[in-house]
Amino acid sequence: MSQHTTPGHSRSELTKTQKFSIAGVATLGAAALAFSLVPGSADAGTSDVSAAPVAFTQNADAQQSVHAGVAKQQTNADKQAKDAAAAKAKAEADAAAKKRADEQAAAKKKAEDERKAKEAASRAAARKPVYANNLDGWIRQSLDIMKAKGIPGSYEGLHRNIIRESAGDPNAKNGWDINAINGTPSVGLLQVIQPTFDAYHVEGTSTNIYDPVANITAAANYAADRYGSMDNVNSAY
Repeated sequence: MSQHTTPGHSRSELTKTQKFSIAGVATLGAAALAFSLVPGSADAGTSDVSAAPVAFTQNADAQQSVHAGVAKQQTNADKQAKDAAAAKAKAEADAAAKKRADEQAAAKKKAEDERKAKEAASRAAARKPVYANNLDGWIRQSLDIMKAKGIPGSYEGLHRNIIRESAGDPNAKNGWDINAINGTPSVGLLQVIQPTFDAYHVEGTSTNIYDPVANITAAANYAADRYGSMDNVNSAY
C-alpha cells in the first residue's frame, strides 16, 4: 500500500501543482497584461490629454468667431448710421440749396417783371402824344379819340366848323337862337346843346360840355350820325 498513491493524495498534489502553475501563469499573465495595458493606457492618457487642448482651441476659435461676427455687425451698424446721417445731412443741404435757388429765382423774376413793367410804361408814355393846350392841340387830341372810336372826321373839317361856330373860344355861348329861347343854349367850340351832348357824349372824355375835347368829339359823333361826318357840315347843324 505504501508504493501506491492513493487517489485522494494524488488529487491533493495535483491541486497544489495546478495552483502553482496557475499562480505562475497568473503572474506572467498579469505582467503581460500590465505590459500590454501600459502602452494602451499611456495612449489613452495621451489621447485624453491631447483632446482637452483641441476642445479648448475649438472653443476659443468659436468665441473669436462670435466676437468677430459681433464686431462686424457693430461696424456695419455704425456705417449704416453714419451713412444715414450723411444722407440726411445731404438731403437737408440740398433742400436748403433748392430753397435758396427758388428764392433767388423768384426775386430775379420779380425784378425782371418790374423792369419790364417800367420799360412798358416808359414806352407807353413815349408813344402817348402830348397835346398843346390850344385849339390845335384840342383838335388833334379829338381826332385821335375819334379814330379809336371809329368816328369819321378830318382836321380841316373840325377846324373849319369850330371857327365858324365859336371862333375857337371853348367858353362861347349862344344866347339868342331858338335853342337859347327854348332854354338849351348852344355852347362850346362847336356850339352843342346839352341834350345833344348827353346823347352823343364819347366815353373816356369829360362830361363837362365846355371841355374842348369833350365838346368836339360829341359834336363830331352827332355830325357823323346825322351827316356822315363833320367834314360834310358847312353851316349850322
